[in-house]
Amino acid sequence: MFTDIDKKSDEEVVEIVRKKDKELYSIIMSRYQDKLMRYAVLLVRDQDKAMDVVQSSFIKAFVNINGFNSDKKFSSWLYRIVHNEAMNLIIKFKKEIILSEDFDVFSEDDVEKDFEKKETKEKIEKCLSEMPIIYSEPISLFFIENKSYDEIVDILQIPIGTVATRISRGKLLMKKLCQKN
Repeated sequence: MFTDIDKKSDEEVVEIVRKKDKELYSIIMSRYQDKLMRYAVLLVRDQDKAMDVVQSSFIKAFVNINGFNSDKKFSSWLYRIVHNEAMNLIIKFKKEIILSEDFDVFSEDDVEKDFEKKETKEKIEKCLSEMPIIYSEPISLFFIENKSYDEIVDILQIPIGTVATRISRGKLLMKKLCQKN
C-alpha cells in the first residue's frame, strides 16, 4: 500500500499512522531506536535503564501521537519525550548512574583508525559523564545528535540564549576535563 514509505518524512509517516495505518509506527521506531538509545544512555548512564526509557518513550509517543503538533519537527517532540522519561527515572533513583562502557565502534576498513575512534569516543564519553547534565545534554544533542539550536530549544524547553550559553560553557568545561584526563 505504501511502497515509498522509507522516502517519506517523519511528519508524513506520522500522518499516515494517525489516519490510516497504526502498524507503520514501526517505521518511526526503526528510524529512531539507535539515536534515542544513544541519547538516553547519555542521560541515565546505564544501558538497561536507557532501554527502558526508550521503550516507554515509544509507547508514550504512540499513545499521544494525535497530540503531536505537525507544525513542529517530530524528532524534537520524540527527543523531548525521551528527555522527560529519563529525568523521571533519574529523579526516581536519585543517585548517580554509571555510564556503560560496552559500546564500541567497528569497521573492517582500518583497524588502527577504528581503535583511535574508539579511544576518542571513550575519552569524550568520560568527559561528558563528568560534566553536569545541564551542559552535557545540550553538548550531546548539538555535536553527537546533530540537532540545531531550535531543535534543542524544543527538546529541552529552554530559551535559545540559554542553549547557546550552555553549549559555550559546556565546550569550555569539556576542554578542561578532557585536558585533565
